[in-house]
Amino acid sequence: MFDAIRATSEEISQELPGDDLVPDAQVSINRGFTLPGDPAQIWPWLLQLGKDRAGWYLPSPVERLIPRSRRAKRTIDPSLLGLRPGDVIPDWGPGPEATFTVARLESPHVIVYRSQRGAISLSWAIVLRVAESASPETRIQMRLRLANVRRVWLARSLGDAVDALTVAGLAAGLRERVVVTD
Repeated sequence: MFDAIRATSEEISQELPGDDLVPDAQVSINRGFTLPGDPAQIWPWLLQLGKDRAGWYLPSPVERLIPRSRRAKRTIDPSLLGLRPGDVIPDWGPGPEATFTVARLESPHVIVYRSQRGAISLSWAIVLRVAESASPETRIQMRLRLANVRRVWLARSLGDAVDALTVAGLAAGLRERVVVTD
């Protein structure tokens, strides 16, 4: 399951947009997965991500266990596509600090969020590239960077496990939602 979201060694070593937002990161978590379609087809799904927006996308077998009112959208909502740098997106977590601020947006290839959660500074980059394959596919690379972490070993182990589950669910949920049309 987690092999499906594994970043390549080349992806891990690449500098990504947003790396400069947390230059002294103690923890860097990298994921990568491939979806059918070109970046322009996947981009709207990523623009509407977030709590109190379209949700965080999970596959339907998992979403059936969630109350209907808290399930992620299964369609594109045009009212959520106007994301701009500076916009604040609520995230799950304790307190009002659990938000992401859009730091960088380059349609249809780059979304970078930043956040301050207590002492912890973080950035989250989502980068879309055309995959090298016979059919139109998009490689999505995600990088979460954390600084000012008090217990680095915990962030690397438990944080990595939580991120793996979250991104695996997101990738599977996106795969169900993205409809490729010719």
